[in-house]
Amino acid sequence: MTSVDEFAQALRTAITNRGLGLERLREHLSQNGVSVSMATLSYWQTGRSRPERQKSLQAVVHLEHILQVPPGHLSELLGPPRPRGRWLRGAPAPMSAFWPFPAPVEHALHDLDTQWDDQLLRVSQQDFVTIGADRTERVFRSRQVLSASMSGPDRWVVIMHLDDHDRPLPHVNALKNCTVGQVVREPAEGLLVAELLFERPLRKGESVVIEHELVNQDPCPPASNYERKFRLPTREYVLEVTFEGDAPTSVLQLADGSSVAPGRTLLDVALDVRPGVRGFSWTW
Repeated sequence: MTSVDEFAQALRTAITNRGLGLERLREHLSQNGVSVSMATLSYWQTGRSRPERQKSLQAVVHLEHILQVPPGHLSELLGPPRPRGRWLRGAPAPMSAFWPFPAPVEHALHDLDTQWDDQLLRVSQQDFVTIGADRTERVFRSRQVLSASMSGPDRWVVIMHLDDHDRPLPHVNALKNCTVGQVVREPAEGLLVAELLFERPLRKGESVVIEHELVNQDPCPPASNYERKFRLPTREYVLEVTFEGDAPTSVLQLADGSSVAPGRTLLDVALDVRPGVRGFSWTW
């Protein structure tokens, strides 16, 4: 029996002996300042996923107290954490992939629940970018169409980076079929990471359309490019960049470095996008 199986069995036994349902268990955790979804608790007790991140491991400590098992009993059964932070052969790239400095991204993600990200099939990614007349980044609006490859996914994690670290980080607004969860801000690194929580966990094969926007605050950062990093394959990508003032004089397609005809609107449409980076860079 693997350590994950042993943990799941011990957790199921402790829950049964304590006579608590998952909803009541979730409420007890919430009263202790720990947020864990019922879907996550369900997958922990069935062995389909395991606590790995710091917040999840802290939740296990609280579970031991709530379920009245000896301290450390459940934690010890988890065994060593699975390898993180490196790209294993045959496994998806880590969420920090394609960022020039992965360590700050990994740090910002450390306490967020990203376990479901690999289980969300990217059906469509659509980005709409507005560049102000003063040539600054104003608004990024995004629309995702996602499909669950297994039951349980309940959130989408957004990572945003500003090249100018002396500018304020943007506000995150949920626009459709989601709410803003935990937000991690690292101003010194120009990093913002945010959870977009679905209205409920998805069932296997179920899809969801979510929309959100990132709104920059004055003084807005100067605009010279827009990048979308693809960690997993995406069936469709649409990028529209709109310039409210003068059009740029030269534009490069980041996917292959080719020149693009400049204009007040730039459009990139791609199908079956592989992991990597797409977008535009420009000069005036």
